[in-house]
Amino acid sequence: MKFNWHGMGAIYRFEMARTRRTLLQSIVSPVISTTLYFVVFGAAMGSHMGGIDGVSYGAYIVPGLIMLSLLTQSISNASFGIYFPKFTGTIYEILSAPVSYLEILGGYVGAAASKSVLLGLIILATARLFVDFDVAHPVWMVAFLILTSVTFSLFGFIIGIWADGFEKLQLVPLLIVTPLTFLGGSFYSIHILPPLWQKISLFNPVVYLISGFRWAFYGVSDVSVEISMGMTLLFLTACLAGVWWIFRTGYRLKA
Repeated sequence: MKFNWHGMGAIYRFEMARTRRTLLQSIVSPVISTTLYFVVFGAAMGSHMGGIDGVSYGAYIVPGLIMLSLLTQSISNASFGIYFPKFTGTIYEILSAPVSYLEILGGYVGAAASKSVLLGLIILATARLFVDFDVAHPVWMVAFLILTSVTFSLFGFIIGIWADGFEKLQLVPLLIVTPLTFLGGSFYSIHILPPLWQKISLFNPVVYLISGFRWAFYGVSDVSVEISMGMTLLFLTACLAGVWWIFRTGYRLKA
């Protein structure tokens, strides 16, 4: 069967158009929220704190703050994107259209990931206004940015299928993802924790994402970059398996 690029593109363009209609919520709001973190923790508190691993505190938290916005927005964009057609009933029109599950997935997840990558780059540019930093490995930085956006957009897609109410769309991001991100080394290195808590932190998957992303900036990390990339790819594979199971069984897609 020939791949329906037009069908996937239509879904992608519709989702990107929704971002333009909700620009304040999709882009401006998370940028402002992250800017406040830069002002409080980077510019204000960072000037009175020592560096970590040879990096000033204000610069050290830049990758963590970008990752914080990236994870939450990837999940939010993808989960709402697929949940709204379920809520309005138009999901059945999409499922009956001449587009495959892969094309549906590519349209929704591709748009959500594109929004997140764009947001991450805007926050990166905004951070330059408050702190000085360098990107030691720009190719790896872009690779982690794209992989993380795609992975958590897939995760958000799964949440959007699972949710049967708008409140459940925020349940996992607010109660699980955001706390894990704050406890995953966004504002500190896990090496400063007591040995027991260092070991406990290694069970937090977000630690590997932030650590790998920070390595791309400064060449320092809490865990090796190979392990960080491996864990990212493992989570990506798990999300792809979850989506495959959903489409195979029709879980919460078919009446």
